[in-house]
Amino acid sequence: CSSSNSGNPLLGPPASLRLGLEFSLVMTKMLRLLGNLIRGSNSPAKVLVGSRNYADFASEASFDIKKCDLHRVEEGPPSTTILTREDGLKYYRTMQLIRRMELKADQLYKQKIIRGFCHLYDGQEACCVGIEVAIEPTDHLITAYRSHGFTYTRGISAKEIMAELTGRRGGCAKGRGGSMHMYADNFYGGNGIVGAQVPLGAGIALACKYLEKNEICVTLYGDGAANQGQIFETYNMAMLWKLPCIFICENNRYGMGTSVERAAASTDYYKRGDYIPGLRVDGMDVLCVREATKFAADHCRSGKGPILMELQTYRYHGHSMSDPGVSYRTREEIQEVRSKSDPITMLKDRMLKNNLSSIEELKEIDAGIRKEVEEAAQFATTDPEPALEELANYIYSNESAFDVRGTNPWIKYRSVS
Repeated sequence: CSSSNSGNPLLGPPASLRLGLEFSLVMTKMLRLLGNLIRGSNSPAKVLVGSRNYADFASEASFDIKKCDLHRVEEGPPSTTILTREDGLKYYRTMQLIRRMELKADQLYKQKIIRGFCHLYDGQEACCVGIEVAIEPTDHLITAYRSHGFTYTRGISAKEIMAELTGRRGGCAKGRGGSMHMYADNFYGGNGIVGAQVPLGAGIALACKYLEKNEICVTLYGDGAANQGQIFETYNMAMLWKLPCIFICENNRYGMGTSVERAAASTDYYKRGDYIPGLRVDGMDVLCVREATKFAADHCRSGKGPILMELQTYRYHGHSMSDPGVSYRTREEIQEVRSKSDPITMLKDRMLKNNLSSIEELKEIDAGIRKEVEEAAQFATTDPEPALEELANYIYSNESAFDVRGTNPWIKYRSVS
């Protein structure tokens, strides 16, 4: 009789059929696994191609930071600090958005969509971000005309900033201020007169003290304004009255097209207050700025009076959009600062080397920022301009409507708050 067991269910299928079934099962499992990988399921095999899980990252890391130079201060800010993953991502996103926003402003200016004065802040992002995270939202801040970064850190959206640059209704000053005159809660601009914001800042600090509020005023100016007489008069009053004011000189090495060495007999701006304590800080490192500002804020809140900070920083663009920025400095100098001291690159490298983030995660943040800025630019170019009859609106924040004379006695405008 035949040795074949075909047809007998007790003996099972023939060997050739069994091999075929086993091969089919193996192929089915492989196809199922491949399908899971493609769909991004929770299969353990996902780690081969998927992104890292958030649990893989460190929650914080410790960093050595550059020690501040001190004037009339026995002990300064710490030379080591902790950066949490959450804070690192927040600082990175904020600085990167300011950088992208300024580059978009450059593009719109060259297309003649933005007109008039325009002073860009790219390169100095660590200053505004480090200051803001070290003070309270209820504290006050006033600066000069290079103000887009501070406008953003004080709470105004990229959309409102871009719309203000193009003079549209949706701008943070309703299209009336432009680049140099942007405002927010507890943010007093954006001031176009060189150095004039410094006595105003002391006045805000006087109000804080007079009203017995535990608040301070951060008053910023540039190295180009540092030689003005009104600044020294303000120092004197602030120290006499022990005002809670942090005077900050953003030293970006050039006042318009003049280097600090050619403009100032002494470039130790942090010592210019004489009887006022001072700090010289690495303004390209957001962590240095943060720790120094915390130290300065504690000094003011304790009733010791004002303190002076010099932030050593650098602007990549010229003084304004009318200045190419390469007639008084070389392209090689700018590139050297970009390659060795860029504030965003410095933070990014720290986070990657200490497992606080990944290249993929930061690229995802960058993509979101590009989209946000493009949408802001689209709004800024399509939002309507204010109508002529609205010219006199918003002179006061909360007053009854009143008439305002135009360029001659026969032209009248109605001002509405």
